[in-house]
Amino acid sequence: MPMLDGMETLGLIGGMSWHSTATYYRLINEAVAAEHGGHASARIALQSLDFAEVRACQLAGDWDRAAGLLAEAGRRCVAGGASTVAICTNLMHKVAPQVEAALDVPLLHIGDAVGAEAGRHGWRTLGILGTRWVMEEDFYAERLARHGVATVVPGAAERGLVDTVVFDELTQGVIREASREAYVDVIRGLAAQGADAVVLACTEIGLLVGLEDSPLPLIDSAEAHARALADVALGRSATPVPVG
Repeated sequence: MPMLDGMETLGLIGGMSWHSTATYYRLINEAVAAEHGGHASARIALQSLDFAEVRACQLAGDWDRAAGLLAEAGRRCVAGGASTVAICTNLMHKVAPQVEAALDVPLLHIGDAVGAEAGRHGWRTLGILGTRWVMEEDFYAERLARHGVATVVPGAAERGLVDTVVFDELTQGVIREASREAYVDVIRGLAAQGADAVVLACTEIGLLVGLEDSPLPLIDSAEAHARALADVALGRSATPVPVG
């Protein structure tokens, strides 16, 4: 339930990886501080998972176990007072329907935040940069399609490169200039495929590539999601769209 001062408690399912969860925490608190001033900060119930355990589920294809881990984390967020929950990663929205089914509060889907951001700018076709699952399966593209947004993805070799950089570097806190240059080349290819903009559909990619690097406009999914969550915390947003 909303607090007396209009502030709501957010539940964050993070740790996948902790590097991007730190971005969420900072951006949400910056937004609340800007709104209320002084010592104001967000009410957050954070469950930071062990990414090694989640990554093992991904590699084994054990999505049921992964869903159980996130669902339990979501329930702990609600027990901590959260009135809205978010999964602080794009890929694990593969199991968002199972997580949402386990909760009695709304789940704010990252795809809805990205889709709304694209709509604000009038971008109708987004290039997707993310892990293999996000680029190759339909759960992410279909969520964006609900917002009238079409998607394009890199070719097979480029998808492999993007995925490798995510897991071998970014989720371990490693930033390499050569990888930045390689990602920019991939973005150029997405521009040639007709993308109006590119969504950084892995919450760590914004640590590597910024607007100053890119030949196309960017939507940093972590930033868009965090802004939407801050709006909910501040009572400026309608109830999030359910996943079902």
